[in-house]
Amino acid sequence: MGRADERRARQRGGARRAARGGSSTRRTGIRRFFTWKKILGTLFGLCLLCMGAFIVLYMVIDVPEGNPDAMRQSNVYKYSDGKTMARVGQVNREIVDLSEVPTGVQHTFVAAENKTFYKDKGIDLKGTARGVINTVTGKGKQGGSTITQQYVKNYYLTQDQTVTRKLKELVISLKVDRKKSKEDILAGYINTSFYGRSSWGIQAAAQAYYGVDAKDLNVEQGAYLAALLQAPNQYDWGIASDTGKKLAVARWNYVLDNMVDMHWLSASDREGMTFPKPKAPKAAAGLEGQEGYLYTAAKAEVMKDLNLTEAQFDAGGYTVTLNIDRKKQKQLEKSVRQQLTDNLNPKSKKADSRVQAGAASVDPKTGKVLALYGGEGLSKHYVNNATRTDYQPASTFKPLILAAALENNATTQTGQSIKASTIYDGTNKRPVVSDGQKVGFAPPNEDDHSYGPVTVQTAMNKSINSVFAQMGVDVGMDQVMATAKKLGMDDADLKPYPAQTLGTMGASPMEMAGVYATLDNHGKQVTPQIVKSVSKQGQDVPLPDAIGNQVISRGAADSVTSVLTGVVDDGTAKVSVRDNPARDGQQVAGKTGTSDDNKSAWFTGYTPDLVTSVGLFGEGALKTSEAGAHVSMKGAGGLPRVDGGSFPARIWAQYTFNSSASNGEFDLDTDMGAAVEVPSTPQDTPSAPESTPQDTPSAPESTPEDTPSAPESTPESTPPTDDPSGGVTPPTDSSSPTFGIPEKPGDSGSNKPRGLTG
Repeated sequence: MGRADERRARQRGGARRAARGGSSTRRTGIRRFFTWKKILGTLFGLCLLCMGAFIVLYMVIDVPEGNPDAMRQSNVYKYSDGKTMARVGQVNREIVDLSEVPTGVQHTFVAAENKTFYKDKGIDLKGTARGVINTVTGKGKQGGSTITQQYVKNYYLTQDQTVTRKLKELVISLKVDRKKSKEDILAGYINTSFYGRSSWGIQAAAQAYYGVDAKDLNVEQGAYLAALLQAPNQYDWGIASDTGKKLAVARWNYVLDNMVDMHWLSASDREGMTFPKPKAPKAAAGLEGQEGYLYTAAKAEVMKDLNLTEAQFDAGGYTVTLNIDRKKQKQLEKSVRQQLTDNLNPKSKKADSRVQAGAASVDPKTGKVLALYGGEGLSKHYVNNATRTDYQPASTFKPLILAAALENNATTQTGQSIKASTIYDGTNKRPVVSDGQKVGFAPPNEDDHSYGPVTVQTAMNKSINSVFAQMGVDVGMDQVMATAKKLGMDDADLKPYPAQTLGTMGASPMEMAGVYATLDNHGKQVTPQIVKSVSKQGQDVPLPDAIGNQVISRGAADSVTSVLTGVVDDGTAKVSVRDNPARDGQQVAGKTGTSDDNKSAWFTGYTPDLVTSVGLFGEGALKTSEAGAHVSMKGAGGLPRVDGGSFPARIWAQYTFNSSASNGEFDLDTDMGAAVEVPSTPQDTPSAPESTPQDTPSAPESTPEDTPSAPESTPESTPPTDDPSGGVTPPTDSSSPTFGIPEKPGDSGSNKPRGLTG
């Protein structure tokens, strides 16, 4: 090869090296590290890493227990007609089953928040990514979460806006979507969301904005509630600015338009819809006036019937519907006000400040408590006077003694059957005798009045203590107390000693109303129930039956009812009840009661369809040295003594004659009582014992065996004999004493009580 060839060869090699050297220069710097292969490889690696991390998170994070605050509910109390009386609890929420929400209303929430809800897997990756970015960059709350994610946030997590919480939300939402049905998730979402006006959940919101239950919402109303979830306070029509109202209407339209797009609403129906303006905000239903007493009585009954602790019940979720009839409740309150409180001046008269009133009214056929009066109001007087049991029922207990006598076929000390026409000695402070021996009890009659020989009917009419004290021993105090328990009295205070014949045990108006309701129900036990129904989260809870077994025979119960008509027509209640112009021929049975030293006064009475017990109690006024003590009511209302025939009977009459069915008739299976034939001595010529009280005990105090007027020692020459009707015919000798008897005796053997036609 020549030199020229060598030179050309070297030049070609140098050119190739120069070309290679030039290419190396252009790939220096950042391009050396970021090729497409490297970028794609890195992204793929990151995806694998994220997927791995997510798998780890999915395996590590479990679905937690529900947030206690999200489960907290109020207890809701309703009147018998369904009107809400009160909501009690820390959180205004009442969880309802999705089946109680109309399908169209369900769709409004899906249309507002998550149109793909029924198809998605519980998460929205784009929305979640946007939320994470917004959180990291400080741009505020996320948007675009699914209904499942929002439910998870409400129920399982917190409202904190952190990356960690959002990642947990994502994982838990996936798991919840797999474990729960869409219906369960939607129900959880609408029950845990906040709607404004202190309302949590759709039921509370429906009441707060439209005054209806969730089951009664229409689509227009549902669309507004669904719209509220985006901005509850801003969209609340009652407090919203003009801008807020415009935004609320725009959001409402958005919800309905989405429903049309999803074919959940026809275009024609959509065109006909107008914005449903909600009601103005108002204070939540509370416990004003008598409602506080209704609430406490209902709560106590539910806890007892369902065997719940107070903590369990107060956890919430119960809907308690009461048997209270709002019309009768208002009438009872009006009667107490007009007949009692309008006649008292507690601020200036000490005696007037001592008077507390309580009352309970019961349907004898069902046991429903239709009305209740507990006092001035729960905030002023915490004790419920309708259910308190610390005052004596006094003579309202006497009918139970007669019921025990009739049920047990009891006899007097001389073996005579105890019936309405049986003769007893009504002498004041007459010693009670058992088997010819004094038992150490000689009760005084009211005002120390002596009556001498009287029938049981008259003794009931005039509430003669000495007669019923002896009758209780004749029957046997164990039997008397057993009958009282059967009729519905609490046996905790039923001790079998003679003084109990005066009604010295404790009792409440509710308790006595139940006892007399059992008599009115022909001896079939009635347990007063203020609660009509209880449900928890839409599921009804079974309650005990208010009507029980036959506890005394119908004949015994009906005979007592017949006798008690005499108290109204001829006895201690005739002025307030018999002569009441509103009575209008109504048949009535009842009994007054006034305790020792006038610390309590009662009238418990009934018509065929309504039993009501009214009690007045002497209680020391607050902020005095007597506060809470049992004190006398003497002088209250300008009366020397507040007895059962005064204020209690007047309250009872006004309430009953405006609440009970007019012209109702007792259906009595008896030939005893006010209809029994008795001696026909003219009423205007009463015997000496009726008009001249004796200041000293009669002969029975020292020699009961020789006393001709006492049933235990009726002379053998003129013994009482059973008449064909089953009563006892008194002696007819003209020299015998004239016995105290009811006015206008009826025909012998009639089973219709005298005086019941007005």
